[in-house]
Amino acid sequence: MTNKEWMFLYDETENTRTRYVSFMGETNRFDLAITLTDRFYGKLLVLNIQSNRFAIIGPDDLEEPGYLEYAFQLSEAEAAELKQFLYTLV
Repeated sequence: MTNKEWMFLYDETENTRTRYVSFMGETNRFDLAITLTDRFYGKLLVLNIQSNRFAIIGPDDLEEPGYLEYAFQLSEAEAAELKQFLYTLV
């Protein structure tokens, strides 16, 4: 497939802010890149650098049971620590 055959749904450039955070919880070390962008309706793009997993997270997502466990493949205890930290950002 050549460039002329690609059908772009969008191709935009945006200035973003990214915060890099590393912290040690009771159960796990978290190395995160947290990007603030206008793209996701005020939600954060959170990348776990260690596992190469990411999720788009807002307050509603933190209330969703099992969301962090699924998105980041974490245990319930690990997800609780991450959730506690993310509540300080959203």
